[in-house]
Amino acid sequence: MTKSETGKLGEEAVCAYLRERRYNIAARNYRIKGGEIDIIAENGDYLAFVEVKSRRPGSLVSGFEAIDKRKRGLIIRTAAEYCTRFPNVLQPRFDIAQVIISGDEVLSIDYIENAFDTTGYNFIF
Repeated sequence: MTKSETGKLGEEAVCAYLRERRYNIAARNYRIKGGEIDIIAENGDYLAFVEVKSRRPGSLVSGFEAIDKRKRGLIIRTAAEYCTRFPNVLQPRFDIAQVIISGDEVLSIDYIENAFDTTGYNFIF
């Protein structure tokens, strides 16, 4: 399985995870120049911008550790652009999902709601 296929499998698993929790998937792989958000989902209270990191068992860097300050800034900037293009009254939230995959099987999904916020960045929602 290629890295791209592993990533797609992880995103599919997180979409199913969110749907089970009554989220509506508003967008997938939303892109602007210099940024991308894997999943944008809403549940009536929140507009969740979800970064998905798929990993193999025993990876040296966890999916959570891979979201550094630079990556958070790109996600926040992309989310701000999305909110400008598609105005919404829901509270924005930034989540991270780590998916552990072995072969073509999803072993686990670890999901952190409100994993980070815009503190320290020049964006207001």
